[in-house]
Amino acid sequence: MGNRMENHMEEKRFIYLDHAATTPARPEVVEAMLPYFTEQFGNPSSVYTFSQKNKAVITECREKVAKSLNAKSNEIYFTAGGTESDNWALKATAEAYANKGKHIITTKIEHHAILHTAKHLEGQGFEVTYLDVDENGVVKLEQLKQAIRPDTILISVMFANNEIGTVQPIKEIGEIAKEHGIIFHTDAVQAYGQLPIDVDEYHIDMLSASGHKLNGPKGIGFLYIRTGLKLRNFVHGGAQERSRRAGTENVTGIVGLAKAVEIAFDTMEERSKKESEMRDYLIKRIMEEIPYVRVNGHRTNRLPNNVNISFQFIEGESLLIMLDMAGICASSGSACTSGSLDPSHVLLAIGLPHEIAHGSLRLTVGDENTMEEMDYVVEQVKQIVQRLRDMSPLYEDFMKKN
Repeated sequence: MGNRMENHMEEKRFIYLDHAATTPARPEVVEAMLPYFTEQFGNPSSVYTFSQKNKAVITECREKVAKSLNAKSNEIYFTAGGTESDNWALKATAEAYANKGKHIITTKIEHHAILHTAKHLEGQGFEVTYLDVDENGVVKLEQLKQAIRPDTILISVMFANNEIGTVQPIKEIGEIAKEHGIIFHTDAVQAYGQLPIDVDEYHIDMLSASGHKLNGPKGIGFLYIRTGLKLRNFVHGGAQERSRRAGTENVTGIVGLAKAVEIAFDTMEERSKKESEMRDYLIKRIMEEIPYVRVNGHRTNRLPNNVNISFQFIEGESLLIMLDMAGICASSGSACTSGSLDPSHVLLAIGLPHEIAHGSLRLTVGDENTMEEMDYVVEQVKQIVQRLRDMSPLYEDFMKKN
């Protein structure tokens, strides 16, 4: 009985295509972390040698992360992840620079960690301008320039969108911010580890990143803060993270993050090539073999692993459930809003009507995926879309008219 069960489980496909939501920790990352759960468990703030070794380990990890961005090690502050880093960047800037001005600029397609924090700040008396994007999800630079006011203290634009994969003109935005003496923050949670980033070249003053998006552990991330920014402390208590974020350091997570960063940047070129080939293959086959579909996001200037496609006449939720039954993990957008019945704010911002936005599918590949899996996914998507359309009165009406 046991063997039959095991054989049945082995037969069932499992294809993970939701790497924008989270990624599996690499075996090397887990191996690097393990000693810090048990043998090397010391609190880095303690004065004895046993614990001071962990303090030295954190310094080494900070240097590795800083190197990946061409930053200084004292500009890296470890956090619990991207959401905390985004909150810190916006709230601490608002508090520290309120005397200079109370105007913030962001975009309509940011992650909710930015949008909800911006709404919170509006309740505190700040004014926020939410920039439009074009049909590909790209910020309009002229609109950004026009939005700048004498009291603008912060521009926050994500490096690459988590839903549609579009990469923003970050260097140009950084230059505009620098020219006007405005602090520039970018949420790079999706881009970090996927694309090369140089904080000096792009004039980035603050940058958010998260470990579990690049095959590291969950519950760890960082905020890069350029030297000279007068930001207030975010968490009060002890003197950890140079007194800016109190609390005993997550040594295990920091070690895992640093190892994941090291691997991600060492393998970036090769991994990016493989992922973009799978991405382009998926897009090409779906576009050629399924009618009434559209690709969302910029066709070329997008994350190497991101596919986002809308299918007319179907509900995205039904598509996801049926893909799950076929052993395929996918999503319709951000994992943080998966319980919402509203269509994606990103898809609405690029001009999709509600009914088409509702029929969207996001597939994000990883380097452990294969072309053979992509073929299986396309065949399943074709069958499921046709099945759902066969049950749709809207599709039936459309076909009768056409």
